Amino acid sequence: MNIQNFPDFLNRIRENCGRIILGKTEIIDQLAIALLAGGHILLEDLPGTGKTMLLRAFSATIGMDFKRIQFTPDLLPSDLTGIYFYNQKNAEFEFRPGPLFAGIILADEINRATPRSQSALLEVMEEHQISIDGVTHRMPEPYLVMATQNPIESYGTFPLPEAQMDRFLMQLSMGYMQREDEIRVMERADTRDLIAALSPVTDREEILQLQKESREVTVSPEITAYIMDLAQYTRESPLLSAGISTRGTLALYRTAQIRAAFAGRDYVIPEDVKAEAQVVLPHRIHIIRRSHSDSANFITTMLDSVAVPLEEL
Repeated sequence: MNIQNFPDFLNRIRENCGRIILGKTEIIDQLAIALLAGGHILLEDLPGTGKTMLLRAFSATIGMDFKRIQFTPDLLPSDLTGIYFYNQKNAEFEFRPGPLFAGIILADEINRATPRSQSALLEVMEEHQISIDGVTHRMPEPYLVMATQNPIESYGTFPLPEAQMDRFLMQLSMGYMQREDEIRVMERADTRDLIAALSPVTDREEILQLQKESREVTVSPEITAYIMDLAQYTRESPLLSAGISTRGTLALYRTAQIRAAFAGRDYVIPEDVKAEAQVVLPHRIHIIRRSHSDSANFITTMLDSVAVPLEEL
């Protein structure tokens, strides 16, 4: 493993996406981490903050097919997965794939679809495959789903079940742009034209190779125990109705490995775990009378309370 391949990869992603999305380097970094971890992203933010443009720029940067799906109450599972239809000309059934068969998926306003349609994402997010009429279809690799939801509008929405929330690797929020960056956006050319001019800076082979090599980043027994201490803290807290699942500890372990690699290190330090805990854990805990800000505050308190092992060595 050549560890310097990781910072080089990240810098190319940052530079290319940064031509479109200004002042959001950390969000771009987390997208790159999710890509190499093989996970998915829940983006909870206000309308018009650049969520769609972010993913369009990212898909163009890595050279993957992109599909945007607008979730609505009348959306059916077959609208996502595809269907078998009878071709009268050939006198046989043929499969017509749905939009989930692209490499990068934007599930826009996912909580506006009914639970039945939301559930169509469960298998493909977890196993990167879709089963239709007894036939299993593998998705292209790498594969990434980013779902969005509006945090302030609840009319006509169907909240995501906890099992589906847990399948998202991380939850992000872009927020408003800085004043200077927003002025630059207003003064520049149309964003769609800029995205159309983007060229890929990587390819499928490099991404899959980095995915494989990132698993070689060393995680010491002390760091692994630290991750378990964090999980145990949530499981024993009287403030929570449920703590971090095993899927959550695995997510924190993998994202910490990739963050370390992007920093040019072949070993994980506690700061990697702490940084990723801020985006990997909040949507996985279930605070009594829960709100998003409560979850974020709980994670901050937890990180301040749980002893960092390397400080004692």
